[in-house]
Amino acid sequence: MGFKCGIVGLPNVGKSTLFNALTQTAQAAAENYPFCTIEPNLGQVPVPDERLVTLAALAKSKEIIPTQLTFVDIAGLVRGAASGEGLGNKFLAHIREVDAIIQVVRCFEDDDITHVDGKIDPLSDIETIETELMLADLESLEKRSEALIKKIRGGDKEAKKQAELIDRALAALRDGKPARAVSLADEEVKAFRNLQLLTQKPVLYVCNVDEGSAATGNAFSDKVAKKAADEHAGTVVISAAIEAEVAQLDAEERAEFLADLGLTETGLGRIIRAGYDLLDLITYFTVGPKECRAWTVTKGTKAPQAAGVIHTDFEKGFIRAETIAYSAYVAHGGETGAKEAGLMRLEGKEYVVEDGDVLHFRFAN
Repeated sequence: MGFKCGIVGLPNVGKSTLFNALTQTAQAAAENYPFCTIEPNLGQVPVPDERLVTLAALAKSKEIIPTQLTFVDIAGLVRGAASGEGLGNKFLAHIREVDAIIQVVRCFEDDDITHVDGKIDPLSDIETIETELMLADLESLEKRSEALIKKIRGGDKEAKKQAELIDRALAALRDGKPARAVSLADEEVKAFRNLQLLTQKPVLYVCNVDEGSAATGNAFSDKVAKKAADEHAGTVVISAAIEAEVAQLDAEERAEFLADLGLTETGLGRIIRAGYDLLDLITYFTVGPKECRAWTVTKGTKAPQAAGVIHTDFEKGFIRAETIAYSAYVAHGGETGAKEAGLMRLEGKEYVVEDGDVLHFRFAN
């Protein structure tokens, strides 16, 4: 299962510089003019997890394979995108394909880097992007609402349910609220997600500050943090300039460089952790002499669906999951010790996978 985070923002907020640093590539041009990123760039980054190293050492695994997150660098948005300004609908289409939105917000002053609106105002920048996404959702839902009328008149019950969800989303959007503000019953979540609304996607605000504010933030980022807290969104403070430098260093140099700046980890690490929280992701492991591997699933995933992340045949023919908690695996020196201590469990189709589970799936061919 792959998870994509789309990196969005107004032109010249440091979006592509951050993408380059996060993926340690030079795929995205980071020039001082709008629309330098014409096509979305994809970059996969390994998710750091010290548990992998511990498990691999105990199992004497030949290879360590971390789970991956995909970052999508999407061209800068401008006011009027919903009606075709700038890269318009092309931009919006790329956002529909991601699981979460990382909105890079400019929280630094620099006379050499122009701002598209001529002033530094992160809350105004956020409002511009949110407004364009809401306008796009409004247009999409209004068209679909009209198309459902004939089906409802014909007695289509599913069309009626969908229309009710659309009406609730339209009410929120017309009130100036994103679709994620709509309250849903558990059984409605999947159908609502199928509407593919831009403003339904969870948002992580990444405040791009000057190098001197990387450890503590500044007045600009404080405003963004307050807004994020009010709407239950995530927020991370980084300096894209620092991240670009860090990306060029080896592990030892990186630790020293960060320590000098009062930082304990890279921006990538903080963004990944915040992204996992935002998307309700957890990690389970498969461990053996050949490889030790991390797999990502959402909280609440049952064993057969977790098995399906490895291969669809595992889900179709699922019999049971041999399960050892990470703490038990480590405390007893590996799989054999955990089994001898009676800490390996046989779990069936209703088992909900826990973060850190070491799993071995049994399935019928």
